[in-house]
Amino acid sequence: MADFSVKKIDEMETTFGGGLRKARAELGVTSVGMSIVTMPAGYDRYPDHDHMHDEQEEVYIVLSGSGVLTIEGEEFALDGETMARVGPSTKRKVVAGPDGIRMLVLGGVPGKAYEPPEWGELGAGQPEPS
Repeated sequence: MADFSVKKIDEMETTFGGGLRKARAELGVTSVGMSIVTMPAGYDRYPDHDHMHDEQEEVYIVLSGSGVLTIEGEEFALDGETMARVGPSTKRKVVAGPDGIRMLVLGGVPGKAYEPPEWGELGAGQPEPS
């Protein structure tokens, strides 16, 4: 029996005010964290953060639009031709470009099995701010 899942992005459950789609949970992925982040033009409230609390590295892949990824104060253009990986201890922030941005964000802990956060499950509410 075939093992697969197919779903349109805009039909996936959201959290964080609709800006994050739970792609991992919607597709039944268990090996890696996977979200779709959509931000409108000029959006600058994506948090400046690291992943020391869960030791995840993240990979950013632009699906549409553009933006700027700031890593420890250095700016990098994000677009459909550029991918970025950021380690757990490194601060990162994304600001959407003039047409907004839609990104696939992959996350995982190097050398460990992926453990999804509770808020990432279907039907779960948004996490409390830390």
